[in-house]
Amino acid sequence: MVVHTRDMEEAAKRSPVPGPDLAGWTPANEHVLVARQGTLGRIRLNRPRAINALTLDMVTAMTAQLRRWAEEGTVRAVALDGAGDRGMCAGGDVRAIRDSLLGSGGVEQAVQFWESEYTLDQLIAEAELPVAAFMDGVVMGGGIGLGGHAALRLVTPRTRVAMPETGIGFFPDVGALHPLSRAPGELGTHLALTGASVTGSDAIAVGLADAMIETGTWEDMCAQWATGAPLVQPGEHALPEQHSDLTAQRPWIDTCFTGDDAATIEARLLARPEPEAQQAAATLGSRCPFSVAVTLAAIRRAAELPAVADVLEQDLRLGTAFMRGDAAEDFIEGVRAVLVDRDHAPRWRHDSLAAIDRSEVLALF
Repeated sequence: MVVHTRDMEEAAKRSPVPGPDLAGWTPANEHVLVARQGTLGRIRLNRPRAINALTLDMVTAMTAQLRRWAEEGTVRAVALDGAGDRGMCAGGDVRAIRDSLLGSGGVEQAVQFWESEYTLDQLIAEAELPVAAFMDGVVMGGGIGLGGHAALRLVTPRTRVAMPETGIGFFPDVGALHPLSRAPGELGTHLALTGASVTGSDAIAVGLADAMIETGTWEDMCAQWATGAPLVQPGEHALPEQHSDLTAQRPWIDTCFTGDDAATIEARLLARPEPEAQQAAATLGSRCPFSVAVTLAAIRRAAELPAVADVLEQDLRLGTAFMRGDAAEDFIEGVRAVLVDRDHAPRWRHDSLAAIDRSEVLALF
């Protein structure tokens, strides 16, 4: 989803990705470039003005290309990155999905996007062709669906990662609740409910990434893979392990984010003395109450689901439900407030987390 905060934008400006030589690249569609370099397939999201936000056509093109390479047997691995100097991918184009709900496309077109996106995420996760993802700059929502399930997930010092869907009346989808539900302690619950943006080091700590490299190292690694070298940890290219601010906050996060009641979590946060806990409480209070409650139930269920594919199946059920009936009102309003009018003053259906009827949440599952 295309929602990014000021700190994400500043991080993305600090170290622009150098423009590579595009010789040998061909368009798979208007916003996806592909190339074959030796035994390496290359896929580049090419919609930099929108931080490579995903459209249905982009998703369809990438899925077709991955399947084509797998059938042909001409490549041994795939390297995935994004064009421009702002980030790999800011997620799905949820403004377009909102327009579909309000226009002639309706629910069916919106659900088609989720179904196609989750199919691509599962294809990457199941790795018939192993994928290396360069999660540089801003990586959110659908960007985590692409990169977070890859065989090798590389971040940089300027990476900013988030699943901010509760801020637009949706929930963290794209299978992200599979790794987040398995993060140390309650770190994943914290990120899922609040949508907080974190660093590349934090992404490694919670299991959304494997290693950190400098931005300029990516093309060197791709050159090695093109010769047939396997996708393995970056070794000499890896930066030393960095401090994770998120991990340092585990004492209050683990205490506050336990349990199955979102209103209780909010109350615990408000009672904590740490400024970070107070900020988390304020953030949680600004999110869509229904989305937060559904997300909490979803991440608890995801912890019991064995595979990414199982979580994606849950995501499709929930995503479809969020496009229909009363839940769609929150999604339409959230996208309006953040991406259309940009007043950041959404009027949610529920006034607070305490106002949520648990039976309404459970009905979606």
